[in-house]
Amino acid sequence: MANELALIKKDVVDVVEGRVKHFISDGSLHLPAGYSPGNAMKAAWLILQDTVDKDKRPVLTTCTKDSIANALLSMICQGLNPQKNQGYFLAYGSKLVFQRSYFGAMAMAKMVDPTIEDFPAEVVHAGDKLDVEIVLGKKHIRKHVMKQWGGNKKSDIIGAYCMVIGKNGEIRDTVLMDIDEIKQSWRQSKQNPILDNGNIKAGTTHDKFTADMCKRTVINKACKPIINSSSDAALLNQFAADVSDVAFEADTQQHISENANTGPVLDFDNADRGGPDQAEDPKPPAAIPQEEQTNQEPTKEMVSCPAREGDKIMVEYCDTKCKSRPGCPAFDDGNGGGVEDMPDFA
Repeated sequence: MANELALIKKDVVDVVEGRVKHFISDGSLHLPAGYSPGNAMKAAWLILQDTVDKDKRPVLTTCTKDSIANALLSMICQGLNPQKNQGYFLAYGSKLVFQRSYFGAMAMAKMVDPTIEDFPAEVVHAGDKLDVEIVLGKKHIRKHVMKQWGGNKKSDIIGAYCMVIGKNGEIRDTVLMDIDEIKQSWRQSKQNPILDNGNIKAGTTHDKFTADMCKRTVINKACKPIINSSSDAALLNQFAADVSDVAFEADTQQHISENANTGPVLDFDNADRGGPDQAEDPKPPAAIPQEEQTNQEPTKEMVSCPAREGDKIMVEYCDTKCKSRPGCPAFDDGNGGGVEDMPDFA
């Protein structure tokens, strides 16, 4: 096993480090000040050695080298470090994905807009009074009067909100979600902690820490438009806006051969192992071709989805219940669909 890990490190980690150095040197990758790609890579490598898939198998042996490399590249291009709980590695079949946590979402939003100071969030219980005003299309909570301090039941939670605070203390925006909207978002996660009757599954993280999970959901929603609104064409922002879509694609169509990533990918047949000096000059975001996956099943028939113009889905998933099933390409929660960042459990 030690020899196998050493080989994977040489073929994957060392190559990614070389590519990152080349991206930085040619100006196509701009990382935040104080961020150390080397330290993040070392932390990720240690974590990956202990990471397993749903069948308790090491992801370093069950996931493809291409997906491992691109998960690491995604982590670095977003300027995140898993040691700081800013993200985690998840296996979707044979594909490894780096999923940023809500800590990572806040860090990314501050990188994109350095004038942001904080993202305070709070839950709202039945009986609380909120004084909300809308200024130029943006919500602002002027006052939150709690019915009582302490002793609240998780069943009393009726919603949550997150405020975007600027460096000067001004409220930039406020995201409010009622409990039904929050549960609808949770239904789209890989865990799906919501029962058919709308109750939270007993024993799940969402059941044990309902208030915290509500806060994380509104924080993620507040950060997402900030991250996706960046006009910078750097690799950092391309990967930042792409994370949830990649995870959704990997989970629902992991056996379909299609270009789910919009960022650069690594080809290990042609990748140099001598560092950036011998690397072919990349033209991001699609300069490095992706390696053909030898263990993929034949491409299944795809059909246009009637619920979303221009989308295609597998024939197997096309039925009368398609639009109401979380995870279906036609599913839409009214906010643009998408897969919410999964919670970190550290």
